[in-house]
Amino acid sequence: MPDVVVIGGGITGAAAAFSLAQEGQTVTLFEKHGIAAMASGWTLGGVRQSGRDVAELPLARAAVAMWATLDERLGFDVRYRRGGNLRLARDEGEVAIIRALVDRQRAEGLDLEYLATNAAVREHAPAISEHVIAASLCVSDGHADPIAATQAYARAARRKGAVIREGLAVDALRIEQGRVAGVDTREGFVPAACVILAAGVNTPALLWDLGLDLPLRVTIVHVLQTERLSPVIAQVFGVANADCAGRQEADGRLRVTSGSLPFNGDPARWSEAALAPTTSDIRRLRALVGKVLPVIEDAPRHRAWGGLIDLTPDALPVLDAPDEIAGLVIGAGFSGHGFCLGPVSGEILADLALVRDPRHDLSAFRLARFADGGAQKPAALSLHG
Repeated sequence: MPDVVVIGGGITGAAAAFSLAQEGQTVTLFEKHGIAAMASGWTLGGVRQSGRDVAELPLARAAVAMWATLDERLGFDVRYRRGGNLRLARDEGEVAIIRALVDRQRAEGLDLEYLATNAAVREHAPAISEHVIAASLCVSDGHADPIAATQAYARAARRKGAVIREGLAVDALRIEQGRVAGVDTREGFVPAACVILAAGVNTPALLWDLGLDLPLRVTIVHVLQTERLSPVIAQVFGVANADCAGRQEADGRLRVTSGSLPFNGDPARWSEAALAPTTSDIRRLRALVGKVLPVIEDAPRHRAWGGLIDLTPDALPVLDAPDEIAGLVIGAGFSGHGFCLGPVSGEILADLALVRDPRHDLSAFRLARFADGGAQKPAALSLHG
């Protein structure tokens, strides 16, 4: 019998499994598809502090510090690079957004530089186009390979004794006398004293059966990856209204993404083919990104795909052990920017599972905030990475 069952094989669930197994807990992780099959696999892979909500910034700063030594800690290469993060302005309205971002985050203690002219931006990133008129630069931000990093956590968890079951969904959580008793799968009931629910877009359905409501809006992002190119840009880049972003991967491929787009399908019944962008989608993405990074317009395509975002009303995640059900821990709703937080989120969920004081203030991440009116409209800069 596992001490803890983890549902979800993204970076959050895999990091939680590793943290618990490292402490000697018996852990079984169930993943409906495969490790990094959903959000943690399709994401841009940014590791950033810039553009974060003030509540999330302490977690991001702690996570960035952890990423620097993650290869050594896990024993696998996660392809982490610290090349900086640029937030670009293309008109005067976006300049105002970027200036406000810089002022606010400097006040929060983040080392963020304001680049007031196109020449100043291109001094740091010569491939950026003349259409960019200003930017913010956070030199301590960076990026990593999302699939490599998530798989590294899963492998390290296995090495510490965790059991990871891919291709096996959890159909329901079983509750007895107000506390978790285990989970039901197609292979039968698995007893457990604690369940960590980190199932991304599938989380609300599992909670609904328990009488709990996580209000997620599911959207889609289109991703284009080019063939390998010579060095183009060191920084991760995004734009003030978050309608596109990109980076150059460690192997030379450019990976660029759209903003958050409407999704009308069933998130529980997705396939790669169903989520894949059309030729028109890719043409629009190339044109949009090409306004700030012209090389993308003619770069040969390697592959393209779509990914779903579990977007909460305030674009902040839920990291909580709700009072209603003892032994239930939730880590979901990362709203397209949870990859960076993975190392810290995993530790936080381990703390909650072991019923000890978490190492960070989680008051902004309670599930109950949606019921008590505490959730506010998300800021545009919250997406990507």
